[in-house]
Amino acid sequence: MNDHSKPARTVPRFSATFDPYTLSEIRRAAETGIYDIRGGGAKRRVPHFDDLLFLGASISRYPLEGYRERCGTDVVLGARHAKKPITLKIPVTIAGMSFGSLSAQAKEALGRGASAMGTSTTTGDGGMTEEERGHSSILVYQYLPSRYGMNPDDLRRADAIEVVVGQGAKPGGGGMLLGQKISARVAAMRTLPEGIDQRSACRHPDWTGPDDLAIKIEELREITDWEKPIYVKVGASRPYYDTALAVKSGADVVVLDGMQGGTAATQEVFIEHVGIPTLAAIRPAVKALQDLGMHRKVQLIVSGGIRNGADVAKALALGADAVSIGTAALVALGDNDPMYEEEYQALGTTAGAYDDWHEGKDPAGITTQDPHLAARLDPLLAGRRLANFLAVMTLECQTIARAAGKSHVHNLEPEDLVALTVEAAAMAGVPLAGTSWIPGQGGF
Repeated sequence: MNDHSKPARTVPRFSATFDPYTLSEIRRAAETGIYDIRGGGAKRRVPHFDDLLFLGASISRYPLEGYRERCGTDVVLGARHAKKPITLKIPVTIAGMSFGSLSAQAKEALGRGASAMGTSTTTGDGGMTEEERGHSSILVYQYLPSRYGMNPDDLRRADAIEVVVGQGAKPGGGGMLLGQKISARVAAMRTLPEGIDQRSACRHPDWTGPDDLAIKIEELREITDWEKPIYVKVGASRPYYDTALAVKSGADVVVLDGMQGGTAATQEVFIEHVGIPTLAAIRPAVKALQDLGMHRKVQLIVSGGIRNGADVAKALALGADAVSIGTAALVALGDNDPMYEEEYQALGTTAGAYDDWHEGKDPAGITTQDPHLAARLDPLLAGRRLANFLAVMTLECQTIARAAGKSHVHNLEPEDLVALTVEAAAMAGVPLAGTSWIPGQGGF
């Protein structure tokens, strides 16, 4: 029998519904009986900033000339009520990531990098460390449902206060910090037993709605003598109403976190199936501010999947005043670096996909409390890397703004954008490329 007489074999075909990862998750759940916990943000493909393009200036618009004509990047946050609003040199801030989730070296590095570029960093759950306060020229103190590490003295030492209602990776859900990361120092700061799993509450213990939030904001203003801007952070789910209620409650700044925002640890089913994409959340939040006559008076900070200067420029064009980065900042410090590939492989993963931050075994020394691993991270070098990354993001944003003929990055507007897909056009409220059609708004 020759080869031509053999029956042809069909190439194996995987199901789009039951793909290899889904099959592996079913087997893992069947074997262990527990749900999967991981860090990071949503890994599924959702409409994002890559689905938008800028319209550069040509005949109808006049571009700015390279580096010869100034393009401003500064932003003032919190001038609505605070005696001491914050002025940032760049519209990129560092999101809240706790000491406990991160090593003390990583917190110091974040402060060093942010300060070098004239922007702010944020404490995260669990209180304020001296490393972070000492190396952060502008520090935002997160006031979370857990109240871990919270005390009035540190509220007064901060430059702003962020009341955290929700997080993009898990709106409606609380945080987790497993026992292997509850070191003696973390336990002391949080008034917890050492080595015991800790779960943060999903809602504040002393208020249940916007009226109570207004009272809480008044209390925080009284504690800090009305000096500090008060932020309210919400996970993107109902951005129009949440933004409106935050403004009505007295917020100086609204922080809006999309589902691509990271988390140190939560259920994967939460990360992938709760909340809405960052791109879908911005325009409703801006519309709420506009309807209340508060756009640019109450600042909007957008976070969740911001990776480069183009993302920054697009968020600003859609109406944000600034952005905040978390995962990208950790990568800039050295997280998921291929230089540790062998160690990532030993943990059952690979560089670029490592998300088991809750286990405290991070080879890069960033998401760990192991003193030997944490010692690998040099805060000076890591802070310099972060500052370099922030500088590049800012330059990229300026380059796009100049190409669109803008003398300040805040002059970017929706008219400067088009969308590549119908979904992105509908979410961002900008025309589909090559047309004047915005889904739901007419055009051709």
